[in-house]
Amino acid sequence: MSPRAGSAGPHTLAFVESPVQLLNVLEWAHLHALGAPEASDATSALTLVVLSPTDPMSRGQLRRMAELARDEGHQVRWEEARGGPGAPFQTIGGLTPLLRRARRVVMGDPFSRYVQLLLTITKARDLVVVDDGTATMEFVAQLARGERLVRWHRKGGRPGARDLIFAPVSSSARRRLTPSDRRNVEVFSSMPVDEKPEGVTVTANDFAWTRARFGPPRITKGADMVGTSLVETGVVDGDHYLEAVRSLAKAHGATRYFAHRRESTDKLHRLAAETGLEIVRPDLPLELIARRGPVGRVILSFPSTVVHTLPLALAGTEVRVAVCDIDPAWLTENASPRAQGFLSGVTGKARDVTRLSAVTAA
Repeated sequence: MSPRAGSAGPHTLAFVESPVQLLNVLEWAHLHALGAPEASDATSALTLVVLSPTDPMSRGQLRRMAELARDEGHQVRWEEARGGPGAPFQTIGGLTPLLRRARRVVMGDPFSRYVQLLLTITKARDLVVVDDGTATMEFVAQLARGERLVRWHRKGGRPGARDLIFAPVSSSARRRLTPSDRRNVEVFSSMPVDEKPEGVTVTANDFAWTRARFGPPRITKGADMVGTSLVETGVVDGDHYLEAVRSLAKAHGATRYFAHRRESTDKLHRLAAETGLEIVRPDLPLELIARRGPVGRVILSFPSTVVHTLPLALAGTEVRVAVCDIDPAWLTENASPRAQGFLSGVTGKARDVTRLSAVTAA
């Protein structure tokens, strides 16, 4: 993969920082026939810029997803955006010419400081936000209410020094993501959108590319469990989470635990030792893993993105997705005041899932 592919100045430039974001860019491109042989003119060109994270699991999944993107006919440019103190300046400097020539910019995380900095450079008339999980729901709601862009699990806390320094850039990004006579904004999402910002085009992501390229899966008789990074983000207490996983696995006969890419190694080792679950570290986003199979007849999850995406990716199969509520007693004392409400909303707005009551955790 050439690190400088796509340097001629693409019609569409996409920035991704996670495997799920890259998957959703591919879904968006599939809907718009970008990269397709029958639409191979210059206006259909898409260059994907991977702003690589540092954790090995995310990097591995991104490498695999980048291969799939190249198979679809897209250019891929890999940036070691966090490779040292000077990496951000080198990355932004190298991307500036592309940003100024791009007619359309696609991004997976409007909360990202990297992306917000890049938005101050581009003159693109069309901006597209693709899903970055449940955070998309919060982004749309904040944009509709004219609020500053703050991730849901941090909202309610006092801004730190870096937040204050970065505030002008964040405000500029929010203005650029507000539709005007000079700028069109599209949100491409599989998440429920309750508060649609005025002038924003909302396009449904039904995972058509995923269903066309993979599966249908072989379905096993057992149950699988999906991990979450709520402990790592400081929302849920680790001991309560472990007990909840153990109780849920025992009640439903789960044997495999698909780890979230941000879950810590120590936590996963403890889960394996104390629950007997087989820990699986997926090499692709779970939507693709489940679609390829084999997959359990029941997939158990706590409130997360997959309760919205897996029913779409597995449409037409007999797999059932069940979601377990988060007991308020599991929350840490440092959790955002609105964490419980947000997580309940994630579960309550999910379609085609079975809702489970919170299991008892000692």
